[in-house]
Amino acid sequence: MKSMAHLGVGIGWRPEIADAVERLPGLDWVEVVAENICPGHLPASLLRLRERGVRVVPHGVSLGLGGAERPDAAKLAALGERAVALGAPLVTEHIAFVRTGSPVLEAGHLLPVQRTRDALDVLCENVRIAQDALPVPLALENIAALISWPGEELTEGRFLTELVERTGVRLLIDVANLHTNRVNRGEDPFAVLDAIPLEALAYVHVAGGVERGGVWHDTHAHPVPPVVLDILAELRGRVEPAGVLLERDDDFPAEAELAAELAAIRAVVTAAGPSPARPAPHAPDTSDARDAWHAPDASAAPGTPGASGKPGAPGASGGCGAPQGCAAPGAPAGLERARVRVGLEQAALLSALVAGTPVPEGFDRQRVRVQARALAAKRAGVVAKLAPELPGILGGEDPYREAFLDYARNRPMTAGYRRDALDFAEHLLIRDLPADPAARRRLTAWWQDRAGARPPRRIVRWARTLVGRAA
Repeated sequence: MKSMAHLGVGIGWRPEIADAVERLPGLDWVEVVAENICPGHLPASLLRLRERGVRVVPHGVSLGLGGAERPDAAKLAALGERAVALGAPLVTEHIAFVRTGSPVLEAGHLLPVQRTRDALDVLCENVRIAQDALPVPLALENIAALISWPGEELTEGRFLTELVERTGVRLLIDVANLHTNRVNRGEDPFAVLDAIPLEALAYVHVAGGVERGGVWHDTHAHPVPPVVLDILAELRGRVEPAGVLLERDDDFPAEAELAAELAAIRAVVTAAGPSPARPAPHAPDTSDARDAWHAPDASAAPGTPGASGKPGAPGASGGCGAPQGCAAPGAPAGLERARVRVGLEQAALLSALVAGTPVPEGFDRQRVRVQARALAAKRAGVVAKLAPELPGILGGEDPYREAFLDYARNRPMTAGYRRDALDFAEHLLIRDLPADPAARRRLTAWWQDRAGARPPRRIVRWARTLVGRAA
């Protein structure tokens, strides 16, 4: 595997801090959420950074390569187009699923895949499809998880190692996510670093979070805690990463605080000396602890349901061909059966998270409830950002959030956040809400301007209510 080009220390570019990012001293590179930019209309700030020689890497959030469906051809083409427009040396995505195809459900968040042989076979083929379609190398990120799947067959380290061995894909290691999984799932971050092939490391993410009630929330809205910098130092003691990047997505601090966090990261990356002492994980890791460098066992039987759960993004599934890729012996028929099994397991979990169906057997029901509330809250927050008029029409943030969470309880997202905002408005209008006539007129006008249609007439609203459309 060729060595990665040097990136240095960088920060996630966000529109809210664009001016501050341009002024940060010693900035080497930035990463941008791929879905948030248009190749033909790049933000002026990104263009100025590129003119200064600052590299820009697109970071995708909507492919869902860990899902049972093959990657969507349009999404792959869009990601590649952004890489070309930015002159990027690589693109990055996540080891996650974000949707299911049957039923059609969107998580709006990155959810971990089952660490089973079935899921690994499916992931590998999806990665091969993506690699063939993209114009630059691909790197995949380990994600943070709140819940664990039952019946997992592989440790995180072995799962990542076999993924690299079978596809040649690079890894984007998020040390904050390693800490999150230590708190939430009892996984030792240093055991993961022991197991994975660090020569495949593309770069590293660093971010902040917060612990509430024994659960670590990977918020990207809090300062980077010392424990995350300790894991970064441990990684740095093993390998010199080509790049390290600070992620901040909300509750942005003052420019001086961002600069200080970057300086702290740079100090860890450039420091020499022994690695810090290793804190013990919160709970024992009971998953398979076989040697992570052992070659894959081609005779291993497909697994039972298993994996763990957490964050993602919107979109729709589709197909872009089905090369054999890294399918296990017996494919394609065996691989197609694995896709079905993985799809059923993921649909059962996602339906419990976003549609209120029963929690699948073997999951921690309390954790699933916590995750479901987190997904609904995130959904409400994203819709409010995309449609900031809605809280104003509904009388403020609290009434908006209460109304949206009531709507979302039994109305899973199926077509992304923008469609979700329109569906929410229609949901209210069907119920003759808001109660204030003036506010209802404003909501009607808002919906009509964006939907390009007339709101349903009263008789239609009654009919929909009777058949359960408004349930």
